[in-house]
Amino acid sequence: MRPIWSGAISFGLVNVPVKIVPATETHSLSFRQIHLEDGGRVRYQKQCSIDGKELSQDEIGKAYEVDKDTIVPVTDAELDAMPLPTARAIEIMSFVPADSIDPVRLGTGNYWLVLADQVAVKAYTLLVRALERNRKVAVAKYALRDRERLGLLRIKDGAIMMHGLKWDDEVRDPSKLAPASVELSSEEIEGALALMETMSMDAIPEDAAVDHYTEALEELVHAKAEDRTPALAGGGEQHEPAGKVVDLMAALNASVEAAKAGRGESAEDATVHDLPKKRTAKKATAKKTAARKATTKAPAKKAASRKSRSA
Repeated sequence: MRPIWSGAISFGLVNVPVKIVPATETHSLSFRQIHLEDGGRVRYQKQCSIDGKELSQDEIGKAYEVDKDTIVPVTDAELDAMPLPTARAIEIMSFVPADSIDPVRLGTGNYWLVLADQVAVKAYTLLVRALERNRKVAVAKYALRDRERLGLLRIKDGAIMMHGLKWDDEVRDPSKLAPASVELSSEEIEGALALMETMSMDAIPEDAAVDHYTEALEELVHAKAEDRTPALAGGGEQHEPAGKVVDLMAALNASVEAAKAGRGESAEDATVHDLPKKRTAKKATAKKTAARKATTKAPAKKAASRKSRSA
């Protein structure tokens, strides 16, 4: 794998030379556009909007559109002269608990930080061991593709992984997107918890980690190339979206039963209404009172004697 960046992790006064290698790859099929009449490929040409001239890459530069009528050209030399202290450094800013990072901020790249010089293996290992023992993640600044970015460093299988983070102003405020408040009964909440428990696993299930669509797409392409009929995975079954929920409890009960059946478990006692319920304070008090009366009830003769004395 070809590195896309080289520099060093700056950890106080300790520098660890590393290279950035992408941590993920895609296996999706990509399509080309063709002319339906003759199958010819559709190509795109870069043209100037003023004189209509077709341009080569050497004739194309960068510019910032201030407004509809104002475009400000910016040269590569001007960009190179910009102060960028993290151009060759992944500068660790702080160490924070992993659960303090909102997952919505992840998603701007996942990378392995590979040791670039074996002379620094001790420093690299030191950072790995310190992060493992500290049980925290490092927040760092780095520069990639002419931009300063924020990253999260964590340890996975003895190697340092870096996840790109979005800046604060790149995360939209969800306060106006939340639905209106609604009342839920304790039975409905317990039903949802029962369904979650039934569907709980220790890891992502194998079937969920398989891209069935890409498999079917590959089969379609290969079958057409070989002039044969494609074999549809799963008999070409389509999963229809569920209809409008009318009875939430009935839907939860049916979901629990379906989840148990899917895991090969017995559907008996799967319904939500069979879950153990907490006794109310009123019922508990009544039972305690009845028990107290049963243990303190006096024999008949003593009760009669007390009654005659009071008379």
